[in-house]
Amino acid sequence: MKTSFWDRYKRTICNLILVLVIFGVFMIIQYTAPATSMWFSVLRKVCTFALAAVAMNLLNGFTGLFSLGQAGFMLLGAYTYSIFTIAADMRTTVFRNYGDSIVNFKLPMIVALLLAGLVAAFFAFLIGLPVLRLKSDYLAIATLGFAEIVRGLVQLTQFGPVTNGPDPINNFTSPKNIMVYAALAGVCICIIVLLINSTYGRAFKAIRDDEIAAEAMGINLAHHKRLSFVTSSFFCGIAGAMFAMCNSAVSSVSFTSAMTYQILLVVVIGGIGSITGSIIGSFIFIGLNEWLLRGLDQGEWLGIQSTLMRAGFRKVVFAILIMLVVLFFAKGIMGNREFSWEGIIRWFKTLPQRTKAWPAKKKAQLAERKEQKEAKKEAKAKAAEKKAKGAETLAAGEKLFTPLPVYDHVVVFEKEVQ
Repeated sequence: MKTSFWDRYKRTICNLILVLVIFGVFMIIQYTAPATSMWFSVLRKVCTFALAAVAMNLLNGFTGLFSLGQAGFMLLGAYTYSIFTIAADMRTTVFRNYGDSIVNFKLPMIVALLLAGLVAAFFAFLIGLPVLRLKSDYLAIATLGFAEIVRGLVQLTQFGPVTNGPDPINNFTSPKNIMVYAALAGVCICIIVLLINSTYGRAFKAIRDDEIAAEAMGINLAHHKRLSFVTSSFFCGIAGAMFAMCNSAVSSVSFTSAMTYQILLVVVIGGIGSITGSIIGSFIFIGLNEWLLRGLDQGEWLGIQSTLMRAGFRKVVFAILIMLVVLFFAKGIMGNREFSWEGIIRWFKTLPQRTKAWPAKKKAQLAERKEQKEAKKEAKAKAAEKKAKGAETLAAGEKLFTPLPVYDHVVVFEKEVQ
């Protein structure tokens, strides 16, 4: 029986409609919101962190390699993009402390973005040769050390004609249109999704689940680990370039280990092993930290004034909210699941049933907990009774036991000899 066109492509069509709706919302904000609106900086950062989180999830969530070097690869991408997009007449001004820049030409934005990703991927390939032999925490420590080494090297005055030393780089191409960031993040995430759904992605998941079994099936562990590491670093480099575009300036101070932890937090909030979760996590993280809770540092929030609201109070509230999210969603908001229209339809269809069954389910849970408590009490009582019986038996045995007399054999022997 032949299936209709709608049955074959309804999921793809619905996903395309969703993407168009999201782009439509971005376009409405772009052309209707005031130029000074906070929406622009928030959405630009959301797109940047979404791409960085998805790239990190490709390595940590889908391949099972725990890396903490994302900030270093983003730094390489940011510096590469900024250096190659400075206008020729502005290079003397930017590199005034070092005479001039070694690079005396300007690349188009798309070419510079690709070059930023390639530079990050090249360094990932070099350090991946020795580092990917490590596992778990050792790999995380090694990649974190690499990120700190790179951050220290770009600040050296010896590299001033290339990186401008400890001084920031500015006056490079940095578009403010949020549609540019949405398009870049969307295209890159789609490429990552295609990779995950390919045979390479299935090999990544097999390595994550069981390396011994994956190797037994003929999967080249070293090759696929290196491929995942290099691909993730490539997109981290592009995310770093987008971060530079957001700030209109590049400085190594921004790319500390705290940035890696922020990206990891986005992944954990959304769900390790979920692309959709990483995107949702970036909206939650940036939306709370950069927009909704910003007033807590300024003494007033949603019309509420308090002496507690001072500089740094936003971080305290944000940390508490993140702890609550992690507490109630141990595997993240999405877990390892992805967005699907079937799941949404199923959720709405079963909502009335789950609502009706919730009191009975809650009652059953309480009854089960009560039974467990009673079983524990009964077990404790039996253990105490058994212990008491053992003590009584031991006491009775001590009464029945009569110690044998102790003879001085040496004295007896001496008397017999005499």
